[in-house]
Amino acid sequence: MDFTPSTQASQLLKQLDAFMQAEVEPAEAEILAVIAERHERWQTVPAIEALKSAARAAGLWNLFLPDDRLGAGLSNVDYAPLAERMGRSLIAPEIFNCNAPDTGNMEVLYHYGSSTQQQQWLKPLLAGDIRSAFCMTEPEVASSDATNMQATAVVEGNEVVVNGRKWWSTGIGHPDCRVIIFMGLTDPQADRHQRHSMVLVPVDAPGVKIERMLTAMGFDDAPYGHGEVSFTDVRLPADSIIAGPGRGFEIAQGRLGPGRIHHCMRLIGLTERSLELACRRSLQREAFGRPLAKLGGNGERIAEARIAIEQARLLVLRAAWMLDQHGVMQAMSEVSQIKVAVPAMAQRVIDMAIQLHGGAGLSEDFPLAAAWTAARALRLADGPDEVHRALVARFELARYR
Repeated sequence: MDFTPSTQASQLLKQLDAFMQAEVEPAEAEILAVIAERHERWQTVPAIEALKSAARAAGLWNLFLPDDRLGAGLSNVDYAPLAERMGRSLIAPEIFNCNAPDTGNMEVLYHYGSSTQQQQWLKPLLAGDIRSAFCMTEPEVASSDATNMQATAVVEGNEVVVNGRKWWSTGIGHPDCRVIIFMGLTDPQADRHQRHSMVLVPVDAPGVKIERMLTAMGFDDAPYGHGEVSFTDVRLPADSIIAGPGRGFEIAQGRLGPGRIHHCMRLIGLTERSLELACRRSLQREAFGRPLAKLGGNGERIAEARIAIEQARLLVLRAAWMLDQHGVMQAMSEVSQIKVAVPAMAQRVIDMAIQLHGGAGLSEDFPLAAAWTAARALRLADGPDEVHRALVARFELARYR
């Protein structure tokens, strides 16, 4: 396995790092303060829009897309360090048009969308003119088993009729959100993994209603947000179905492989930033006549954090290499491994950083509380830990049967 980045990826990382240091990081605290003080939560942020224009002009745009006509054309191994660098900032991924769920939705449209779907939705998403949401999880069933899905996408003649209720629909609160990828049951008699379809649903289609916006452990993640959305007899042309009826699970597997690499590397970046804050705090603050770094085993905790981050990064790079070399189906165990390991590691390290900051670590003066919440949420998003452990165990035991 070779994790050495290509010449192109190395150059992009240098450019990205310079842009982050010069443009993004100096503006982040002020931008987050503006968002926090707003009474109307779901608005665009002019400073972010300006940074997006600057990033696009600098050629730091759609870095995730493995097609050099539309994005950077990087492999998963090449993109991973860029995702980590962006992940150090809570605002950076959108600035480079590399934010979830848009990246996953764009990859779905790129790989599975018709030319009409790509023209209508992929093109403006790639341009950053619109945002999108993904609706899969449901409040009334155990969504860790996606075959439990009750929402429906039924084909009636030349139409598809969408009904159901979804929640944790990330991105639905953004004022530029224009399209939802909805996953629903189409044929209950088919094979359990060929029953579902993915449908492109305009946010303003009759019958679509954002019932409420949710908070994750007190954070509303404005202006992106996570919402509960109802769909009541939403009638759309049948060609709104992506790749045709019954292919929802196939598309989901293709979408989630690279997406989990992106999530995990961004989270490693956020964890690196948390460790840096912890180290600086431990050297600058004293208690009982000594620096915090010299008290109560804090030095050992910092060392363990460094070791854990390095282990997690190597595991993600291996998963990225497997995806590049063998495809999603051959890398399923590796992708599930990182989905379990990285958020758990991040929680431990960020928790240590919070502890070293004392009460300040719980405040909005530092990004640590939001970072810890992001790590905790990722243990559920894209499948809970238990599901991924079960999959890893299944692959492992199959070697001995």
